[in-house]
Amino acid sequence: MNGYNVAVVGATGAVGRTMLRILEEQSFPVKRILPLASSRSEGQTVEFMGCTVRVEEAKPSSFEGVDIALFSAGKDVSLTLSPEAVKRGAVVIDNSNAFRMDPDVPLVVPEVNPQDLHKHRGIIANPNCSTIQMVVVLKPIHDRARVKRVVVSTYQAVSGTGLEAIEELKLQSRQVLEGQKPEPSVYPHQIAFNLLPHIDVFDDTGYTMEEWKMIRETKKIMGDENIAVTATTVRVPVLNCHSESVNIETYEKVTPEEARRILAGAPGVVVMDDPANKVYPMPAYLSGKNEVFVGRIREDFTVPCGLNLWIVADNLRKGAAYNAVQIAEYLVKNNLV
Repeated sequence: MNGYNVAVVGATGAVGRTMLRILEEQSFPVKRILPLASSRSEGQTVEFMGCTVRVEEAKPSSFEGVDIALFSAGKDVSLTLSPEAVKRGAVVIDNSNAFRMDPDVPLVVPEVNPQDLHKHRGIIANPNCSTIQMVVVLKPIHDRARVKRVVVSTYQAVSGTGLEAIEELKLQSRQVLEGQKPEPSVYPHQIAFNLLPHIDVFDDTGYTMEEWKMIRETKKIMGDENIAVTATTVRVPVLNCHSESVNIETYEKVTPEEARRILAGAPGVVVMDDPANKVYPMPAYLSGKNEVFVGRIREDFTVPCGLNLWIVADNLRKGAAYNAVQIAEYLVKNNLV
């Protein structure tokens, strides 16, 4: 096939716009691009390959003739329209949590479990942004020494919530600096100069759904239900790039030096670990990058086989849009469309 008809659902959102950019950057073989969104956004335009393209309303008939549909418009839209797209012959790569834990739907990070794509039945789930960057680093260590337990605390940027959250952080920052009292709208509390240990909704265990996503998705992607995972997810006043403090316990001893060597050779990973020279991953400098960056690799002396890691990645790119496009590239390369 000379090219593919590609639909981007949620094309006017932060992730949708990034998907369009990455399709361009990767020279993905697009024959026709179809930006789709809600009726509110119909008639808006987006840029693609030097052309201005009109956004259309996403509805079942939109997917006639579409080969690949990249969804980033929320769970309800995915549940409604993904089956309609598949019915019309498209392969759906969905960025919501609608299908992630469905046993019949592959949940894929291409550096970790690309083989699962061969089992797809039309819908493929893109994992949670904070899960993606963590498992890219965990997988090569797991292959060497088997990960027994993971304790992760996240520091998640507001771009993970969307364009409105980005604007709210900018506005509130100005208000605080000018001595005004910010009025929260997107978040339940002020986000400027603050931390919110609250992402998604709480359940009766005291955990949030974001924390459960990391716990459950890690096991599914890694293909090992025996990995013990616990998470605390926190929203921080950073525009873009999620950061994570990750403590892991393995069955076999891995020294920090060996971990650095393993990770330096791992796909999609960049080791930035020279604290003596103040070199470590920081979100302010990594926005716009597709790789996952890891540093502060050091031994956890409280257990026989433990490591501490600091992981940073662009959540709109590797945490969402780039991972989805990587999946599409794998499908094309392996004739799975």
